[in-house]
This record gives sequence, structure tokens and C-alpha cells, in this order.
Amino acid sequence: MNFCMVTTFYPPYHFGGDAMYIYRLTNELARRGHRVTVVHCVDAYKVLRDAEPKGNFPHPENVTVHRLRNRWGKLSPLVTYLSGQPGLKAPALDRIFREQHFDVIHFHNVSLVGGPGVLGYGTGIKLYTTHEHWLVCPMHVLWKNNQEPCEKPSCLRCTLAFRRPPQLWRYTGLMASALPNVDLYLSPSRFTLDQHIRRGFSMPIRHLPYFLPTSETLVDATASESEFPLPTTRPYFLFVGRLEKLKGLQTVIEQFRTYDAADLIVAGDGDFGPTLRQQAQDLAHVHFVGRVHPVPLRSLFARAIALIVPSIGYETFGIVSLEAFAAGTPVIVRDLGGLTEAVQDSGGGYTYRTPNELVAAMEALRTDPAHRRELGAQGLQGYRRLWSEEPHLDRYFALIDEARAIRAGRSAAPAR
Repeated sequence: MNFCMVTTFYPPYHFGGDAMYIYRLTNELARRGHRVTVVHCVDAYKVLRDAEPKGNFPHPENVTVHRLRNRWGKLSPLVTYLSGQPGLKAPALDRIFREQHFDVIHFHNVSLVGGPGVLGYGTGIKLYTTHEHWLVCPMHVLWKNNQEPCEKPSCLRCTLAFRRPPQLWRYTGLMASALPNVDLYLSPSRFTLDQHIRRGFSMPIRHLPYFLPTSETLVDATASESEFPLPTTRPYFLFVGRLEKLKGLQTVIEQFRTYDAADLIVAGDGDFGPTLRQQAQDLAHVHFVGRVHPVPLRSLFARAIALIVPSIGYETFGIVSLEAFAAGTPVIVRDLGGLTEAVQDSGGGYTYRTPNELVAAMEALRTDPAHRRELGAQGLQGYRRLWSEEPHLDRYFALIDEARAIRAGRSAAPAR
């Protein structure tokens, strides 16, 4: 089959797990003999970061990547943000979809690559993965007024609280008219699926969690000790992710102000980084190592006591938990949003609600290596059973068949 992935961000021009999921899915499809075309927007990445990205992200030869760059630069994603349409990217998109017929068009985060307007492109079977909550939330993340999880929306006020210009197209019928262009929507977590339905989303939507290819998980903690130079010789807990307020790292650093039985290593970067570093400046056992490429990151996972995922906002899944499980490392996640599902489905860690529960979970794993190994083994088994490439792709192709049947049913329905 001939696939097209349409997304705002794609490695190395990316910031998180959703883009890595697209990269992994692209390569797994290509390895199975399918042709895959990826379309993404470099200008959107440049809006958020001027520096050139780092890292090597190879593809099989049957993958083609279109990195959209417009002579108007950062103006291009701004036009899309304000209009909900491809705007200045329309000529490039028109050319790509005119020159090829795609059997399956899979939309991902399209907020700055084309907005709702891009959903009308192409004639193949169309899927859309809700990596974030953008379809029901202008700020993507259900993080109200940049302060707390959103339970009662007030979208215009919230947009202004984020210091963003309002998306006036959201107060027109553009989204409602664009959504039926997609045959089937996919959600990485049951929580995110339920949140969409709760907030009025009525299109067909199914659960398809993320995956991590086994080719990326072959790591021997002993053999890999030289892969990443650790900033400490003591046992450590690990945080991996973007340094943003809603990721909740500030709450963990606060606990390490009184907890010194182990170190904390922080892998990642982001706009909230300077604030976090200042918070931890007098804590010698808290170490910031910046953004780490996925290959050396495996050894960081494998040698950690546990991964801590402390998000204070509604995450859609938390793919870092799978990376920890694949290394045989348990996770400790805040009991909020979609984060808990990987722990609940595998038994590979702890959930917590209070600071005391967090510390208790950390101590349970630090002081009892056998218990840590047991939970790590459960996480590893769960990863292989639920979140490796084979079960994911089996489900993925079954959902393509379902999307095809949905389209056929619409075509056969009598006109009203």
C-alpha cells in the first residue's frame, strides 16, 4: 500500500513522543514493503526553536520525506494557526497530492501544517490520531489558563492566558465541516478517547495505543555503561521529557529538597528549563543532562531505579513509560489522565496522588532490588505483549479495514 503521513512535527524537527511515534510507524510500514510519504512543516519547528536540530533518523529507501519550507518562513504556520487552512503551504500540498494517489492518508498533529483544512486533501482511506486534544482544545493540552487541568472550558480566555492570538476560525463551522473528511479517528489512550466524547466529539473513534519497536529496545545495561556518561555514581531516578510546567518536574524537584537517598537525572529541554534549573541550583543530587538521543537514552533507562512521570496535566499516554518498560525499568506515574493506563495494564510500576505516596513508591523500589526487578519484568512482559510492533500493526491494519468499511457504509447509505 501507499501511505501518507501528514504532521506538523517530524524528526529531527520535533519536540516529543508523538513525532517519534510517526517516525517509528513510518519505518515499520516501510520495512514491511509499503511505500510511505511523510509531509511536515519545518517552518513550524522554527517558530518554536531557531537552532538546527540534532540527531540522525534514518529511513528505508521506500520512505520519502517532504520537509515543507516556505519563502515566507515563520509567517506560513502563523497563517495556518489563524485561518485553520494550509494557506501559504497550499501549493506544496496540492502538488504532493496531485502527483500521487495514496491508499491511506494518516493525519497526526496538523495544527500548523494545514489546520482542519488539510483534512480535505487526498482520496484514500483517512485516519487521524489524537496525539493531543487539539480537536477539542485550542491549546492542545486541556491545561486551563496555563494553571490547571481543564474541567470546564473557557477557550477564549484560556487562549489569552497562554498569550496566544485567538483562533477565530474555531467560532465558525470550519472544524465541523472538516471532521467528516476523516473515516476513523484513533486515540492513544482510553482516557483521551473518553475526553473527546465528553467534550462533544461525535466522529467514529477507536483506541490504538502507542508502540515501541523491539529493534530499539535491545540494550544491555552492563555493556552500555559507557554509552552515556552519568553525572553521578549513586543510584538515581530518571525524568525524561520536555521541560514544561505541565510536565510536573517542579513537584519532583521539591521532593528532592528533603529526599537525598538517591539522585535525580533530568533528560530533556524546553522553555521551562531555566526556571527548573534555578529551583534545583542548590541541590547537588539533581542533574540536568539536556536532550538525549534515543540510542544513548536506552542506557539511562536501563540503569535507573525507576522512571518518574509526574505530569500535572492531562497527558494522552506517556510513551516514555514504554521506553522504561522495554529496558526492564519500572515507572512511577501520577494518577492523572492517560498516564496510568500503561501501569494498570502491565503491573509495571506505581501510581501516586500525593507527595508522600511518591516518596513511598521511590523508597519501595530503592530499598528492595528484588521488588524492583519483579515490577520491571512485569513492565517488560506487558511491553512485549501490548506495545511492541507486531500487536500494534495487527491492530492498525484491522482499523484500516474498519475505516474502509465505514466509508463503504456511508457511500451505500440512501440520500436524505
